[in-house]
Parts: sequence; C-alpha cells; structure tokens
Amino acid sequence: MGDKAAEWRNSEKERQQRLPLYEDTQRDENDAFRRRVKSIRRAVILAGAFTFLSLWGTFGADIRAVFSEASSAELDETGLWASSGFRPGRLSAAEAEKLFLSVPSPASALQTSKDFSDVPHLGGSPADFEQAKSILKIFQDELGISHSSKLPLFDAGSVESQSSTLGIVNATAPRAWIDTYYPILNTPLERELQIIEDDGTVAWNADVEEVGDVADPAGKFAKTIGAWHGLSKAGDVTGKLVYVNYGSKEDFDELAAKGVDLTGKIAIARYGWLFRGLKVKGAQEAGAIGCVIYSDPRDDGSVTIANGYAPYPAGPARNPSSVQRGSVQFLSKYPGDPSTPGYPAYPNVTREDSLNIPSIPSLPISWNNAQKLFDDIPNFNYSLDGAQSSRNIRLKNDVDVKVTPIWNTMAVIPGHVKEEIVLLGCHRDAWVLGAADPTSGTTAIVEIVKGLGTLIKKGWKPLRTLVIASWDAEEPGLVGSTEYGEDFHDFLRDHVVAYLNVDVATKGSRFQVGGSPSLAHLLRKAAIDIPHPTEANRTLWDARTDAGPLTGPKTTNLGARSVEEIGADHYAEELLMEEFSKPDSLSIRPLGSGSDYTVFLQRIGCLCAVSWLDLQIASSDEGFGGTYTDPVYHYHSVYDSQRFQELYSDPGFVKHVAIAKHLGLVTLRLLQPPLLPLNTTQYALELGTYLEKVKSSASKLSVAADFSGLEKAILSVQDASHELDHAKVKAVKRLEKAIKDLEKHKKSHCAHSRWAKPANWVRRAFGVHRHDEHHDHAIQTPRFGLAAADSVTPAGMEDDFGKHKLPKRVRRVMKAAQAVVAINKKLSSFERGFINSEGIKDREWYRNLVVAPGKWTGYGATTFPALSEAIEIEKNVTLVDYEIHRLRTQLVHLADKLQS
Repeated sequence: MGDKAAEWRNSEKERQQRLPLYEDTQRDENDAFRRRVKSIRRAVILAGAFTFLSLWGTFGADIRAVFSEASSAELDETGLWASSGFRPGRLSAAEAEKLFLSVPSPASALQTSKDFSDVPHLGGSPADFEQAKSILKIFQDELGISHSSKLPLFDAGSVESQSSTLGIVNATAPRAWIDTYYPILNTPLERELQIIEDDGTVAWNADVEEVGDVADPAGKFAKTIGAWHGLSKAGDVTGKLVYVNYGSKEDFDELAAKGVDLTGKIAIARYGWLFRGLKVKGAQEAGAIGCVIYSDPRDDGSVTIANGYAPYPAGPARNPSSVQRGSVQFLSKYPGDPSTPGYPAYPNVTREDSLNIPSIPSLPISWNNAQKLFDDIPNFNYSLDGAQSSRNIRLKNDVDVKVTPIWNTMAVIPGHVKEEIVLLGCHRDAWVLGAADPTSGTTAIVEIVKGLGTLIKKGWKPLRTLVIASWDAEEPGLVGSTEYGEDFHDFLRDHVVAYLNVDVATKGSRFQVGGSPSLAHLLRKAAIDIPHPTEANRTLWDARTDAGPLTGPKTTNLGARSVEEIGADHYAEELLMEEFSKPDSLSIRPLGSGSDYTVFLQRIGCLCAVSWLDLQIASSDEGFGGTYTDPVYHYHSVYDSQRFQELYSDPGFVKHVAIAKHLGLVTLRLLQPPLLPLNTTQYALELGTYLEKVKSSASKLSVAADFSGLEKAILSVQDASHELDHAKVKAVKRLEKAIKDLEKHKKSHCAHSRWAKPANWVRRAFGVHRHDEHHDHAIQTPRFGLAAADSVTPAGMEDDFGKHKLPKRVRRVMKAAQAVVAINKKLSSFERGFINSEGIKDREWYRNLVVAPGKWTGYGATTFPALSEAIEIEKNVTLVDYEIHRLRTQLVHLADKLQS
C-alpha cells in the first residue's frame, strides 16, 4: 500500500506543478502587475498569513499613494476607495457573531430537513446526485456565487478538479463545484436467511427486509433499499449458529478459552460496543463461515416494550422488525475506497486487492428474526457457552459490486489570508432516508451557510479562508472525505488549520462534543455562549448532562446496573459522564473514527472537532445524542425518519438550530482572530494522562517496560508549549505596542499626513481601539469584513515603492506581525507532530501515534495506539520498547519544533 501510494504521490506532485491555476485569464491580465509588486508582497504579505499584510498587498496602490506627497484632501475616505470602486462595510467580531446567530431558525431548519430526507439517497445513487446538485445550488444562492450554464462537475484528477482545490489559495470570491470520485461499492441483490431441516427442507424462511408501517410515511420506503451490509462479501453458506454476544475480541477470546471452536459455524452477534465490521472480522478470524448481526432491546435502555412502551411508530420503543444497515468494512485497517488505499479513486485508476473488507458473508437482521433463531438453540440464555443451534442455518448474501461514481460538493469563501484554511464538513448520503444521520447534520450546515451568506452581504470577509464540504459515501466507509484527503494530502497538510465536522446533529437529549484537546476551551466557551435549546437560564454546555424524558421500572443508579442490564454503549456513556463530572474535566471526548474527520486527524494531522447529540455510536459529531431514557433512535433504519425527528428527537427543531449556532460560532472564532485560538498546553497535559493509562495497562498485564524516556519527552513538550504560551502573550503585546506607537506618531507629528491611513488600516485590521473611543481595552476582538478590492488597478505601482522607503514604525508593526505568523504556524502544526510516516503496526494507513481508532473497536479512540496495542494485544516486550522509542523520538522532535 505504502509504495504504490508514494509512487502516485510523486507523480502527482510533478503533474500538479504543470496544472494551470483556477483563474488563468484574470491572472494573465495581472501578470505584469504582480511581477512589479513581487518584492513588496514578499516583504509584506509574509506568505499571506496575516490580515494586515494581506491588506497591504491588496491595497498596495492606495498605500503607495499614502506615502507619496499627495495632499491630505486626496486621502479622504471616499478618495481612498475610489480606485477599487468599493466602499467597505465593516463588522466587528461581536457584530458578526450577533448577526450570524440571528439567522438560523427552526422554520428554516425544518424545511431543509424535509427537503433532504424525503426520498432514499444511498451514496452513488441518482437521488444522491440530485442532492449533490441541490447542495451546490444552496451554496451558490447563499454565498452569492453566479450560476454558470455548465454544471461545475469535475472528475477527480482532472485539471478542473485539481485546479478547484489547489486554486483555493488564489480565489478572490466565493465559488463552488462538485468533484466526482470512483470507488468500488456494492448494493444488495438476493439475500436469504433460513432454518434447514436435516433432510434439507426449509423449516423457516425469514423476511430479511424491514416491515414498513404506514403510521410513519417513511414506511413505504422499507424495501426500497434492501437490508444488507455495505461492502459485505457475497456468499451462500450453511452451518450451525453460535451466539457471540457483541462479537468483540474479548468475546471471541472467551469462547476460545472455553474450547469453543467456531470453524464452519455462523456467528450471531448483537449490535453495539464496537464497529460492526470488526464483529465480522472477529468471526472470520475465529473460523466462522458467516455472521448475522441483530438489534437487541437490551441495548435500548429503559425505553422498551418490556417496560410498557409501545413500539415505533405507535410509541417510542424499538420497532422489532427494524434493521440496522451499515458498512462492514474493517474500519480500523483503513477507510475509504477498498481498492485504492492511500491514493485517490480516479476513473481508470489501477486498483489493488481489497484488504479491509470481509471474506465471509454477513447480514443485518431484526430483533424479530433474531428471536426465531435463538429459539433453535436449546436452553438459550445469552451465555457465552458455545451452545449451537439444533438445525443448520443458511445465510445467502448476493451483492452487486462495481465502480460507482460519488459526488463531493465543495464551496470556498476566500479570506484575507488565503493560505490558512478552516474546513467544515458533513456527509450527505444515507442508508435510506437518514433524517438524523446525516440530514440533521446537513441541516446544520445549511443554516451555517445561510448565516455566513448574510455576513457576506454586509461586506464581511473572513481573515482566513473557509472551505465547506458536503461529503458523499460516508456510510460505506468514509469514502468521499477519505478520497479527497488522499487526493490533496500535501495541500491540506500545508494549509488546513482545523477541520470541523458534524454528522448527526440531533437524535436525543444530551449534547456531546469531541475534538482535539487543543480546541477544548474554544468548544466549551462557544457552547457556554449558546442558550440551552429548551430551558431558560441554562446553556448548551449545560445540556451535556441532560437525559431523556422517559423512564422505566429499572433503577437509574449506575452502581446498581450492569453492562448486561442496560447495554454496553449506555453503560460506557454513564461511566464517561462520571469522568466528566470531575472538576478538572473539560468534557471533550477524544476522537477515534467513524466519521469524516478520520483522514484529517489520523493521516494528515489536522486539529479536528465534532459535536453531536448521539445514541449508542461513539462516533464523531457534534450534536445531541441519545441516553438511557430517550426514545429509541432507529439507527440506519427506514425509521430514521422525518416523523421521528419531529415527534421525538427534536420537536420544534430547536436542537438543530442550537448545533448550527454552536458550530457556526466555533467556525467564526477560528476564522477571525489574528492569533489562532488553540491551546497546545491543554493537549500537552493530556499526553501525561495518556501515559498514565498506558503504564497502568502495562502493570496489569505484567508487561515490563521503561517509560522514563517517554515521560521526559512529554515533559519537554509541556515545557515547550508553556514557552509558546509566553511567546503568544509577548507577541500580542509587541504588536499592540507597535500599533500604538504608529498611531501616537501620527497624532503627535502629522495627523493629516502620510501616517494617517496606515495607522487607521492597522487599527481596523487588528481591532485596536483608542481608549478615548470608550472601549474597555486597547485591543478588542479584531475587526473583520474589510471587503477585498481584488481588482485593484496596477497603475502607479513601483518596485519597493520607488523612492519611498517604508517608515520605521510601519516596519515595526510588520515585524510584530511576523512573530504572530510564526506562532500561528506552530499552533496549527502541533498535531502534525504526531504523524509518523511508518504508521501503526498492521494498519499503516493510520499515522497518528497519539490517537487512533481502537484496533478492535473502530469507533472509540485509543490513545498512544501503537504503544497500547504492543502492550495489550501483542504483549511483546521488544515491540513495546520499540514503540516507546518511536513515540519518544516523535515527541522530542515536536518539542524542538515548538522551541525553534
């Protein structure tokens, strides 16, 4: 995998160097001008990394005029902007946030949800393509992008596709397009599940499809997209049935320890606890010839039929005929197109044998069908005892495997600093209707886009560039985002300062947010600034302890409940909430995998944040999630429907709006301030916590290891990060003083002279206000919204301003800005310091040595993954020592970079 990906990468670098930039015609016209001001832009823009410097390059002609002998009358506000034909509208950061927060509305969110969950839209289907175009139109309409006669639809790898992304750093106005990738996917054909008599006759033939109930209009689509596992293996197998509980590694190890041989058997596992593909992988490695996975009401908390609740759609309990579709890709091996690991799925690309999909067939089944199968196991009581069915079970799974086009819809809002990018994404495809997964996330994204569009109409322009993505084919295996990340790996590594993800915005009562520890304070503060969606005098942050509205006869005391009583996922959630209740907890969940942030966090090394209101799946979103007392969310079922959202998940659609406001606020606060709001020290301290967990694990398993060198390396990162904190304070003070000196000189010496406009520009760009302007602090949150006059005329420009040398105080401001630029570079590249090109043993696609999805969980995060697995899975002292050395070296290098 690595050699082919590296070979592709090298060839792509050469090819990309020959590609034209996005707007050839416009740049050709300005070539002469750009050459003349090249020296000025190099000196002032500083790689485009700062507002003041960017503005200098943009308004060079006007600045040159300021330093000329022009009279003060020629420098009034009207004359200053005459050359650009545009008088800027300015919004302070507070004004921009206030205006943005006024836009998302329940009525708008409700309509968007209806529009995008009205028909099934499986990734790669015609309906999915129509939605890709619908999202494109929303981007165009809301962001002021003109509609061309030709759809901006580009094959991945084409000149147009490459230029669209690589040209982001040259974009002068918002634009949008669709990239088409070509992964291998499958769709269901004939499937059967039968109990076979000894004479070969069929004793029972299951209805493997969901049974639609017309009480929910979604019921009519129950059989539109068959109940099957994405990327499952085709096959027709017959054997005895054996219950394997959750199908975790621990479950299979326990069966093996009891002498249970699964060779030639069909495993039946319950959903929950780990990614479904790893259940099939565990069965496959144990010798099973097939696997069925069912939804067990024991994992539904207190809201069950047994506790007196009616099944959906009559009530809030699980519909016993519902089926959870889903991918069975081996997610912890690598995500994305199975046939192009490490490189993008272009049309006609050379493909490899797929190593991250099963070699045995599997099927998802309903609780009704599971009960019928359990009846054939004598004295069945859910024990892991290896008891098998009295009769044979036949499992048939026929699938159509083919190269399938998928469509990522992209949009960009250029900032003054085009080289720094914030990326915001949500997937669009669904297993059926997907009102929660992912349409609630799409709804939040649309509300954010509408809010940003409103700001743009007021003349706002962000400091940094924002890219918005509607990913496709997330459900089969994070395909759209992974292919994009593999396609533009180097570009994203060099330019993305943070990736924000939303998947399921709401399907329950509890606010949940996960992310890189460096973003923890930003995420928390934004949640504190958003009101609780349903309760006065509380905030969104307070909602992280909320519970569902329903109860049952079971106790709600965690100490009196077992995993078996409430299900592993709810139990893990309650344990996590106990951890979050500690005074020093930031309540930010670490990220493993399961959603579109994976390629950015685990392979490229971007800071990531996600939020969600989630049930059961320890996935990757910001949003509202289910709890022990919430109505049962029908994950990947036809009953993930608009009716369920309106009746149970979010009556009034106020939670959808809360998530849109929170994620939008986080986005603005990453886009706007000159100094990135990232806390590397928080992450550095977390490294110490991660090490303590590893040491505890090694002690319990009696694995001898010397962690002293690793401890010293972590301390060096912490010390370096503390030094960086001091440097941040010093740099901001230095910049403040330089700007004040510039203004003071202007006031005391030549208030109406050539100093006037540079001082005003600097103050406005950085948000510096005079004390006599009735502001509490000299430096306020920076001002933004200076609309770029990108069409500034080149007339009159001369290299190095001709005879006019830059004033000393202006140069001081520029040097102070350089210091902030350097600090931003260290902040944004901090987590790239965890990326190791060798990757993690047996799953080299994953390169983050600090956090990765668990090898046998898939969803949940494992910290220090290579080291943890050497201890807990391999139990190999030599490998443990090697991983300690590798991680120590990685962290020492990171500390050196922070101190450089």
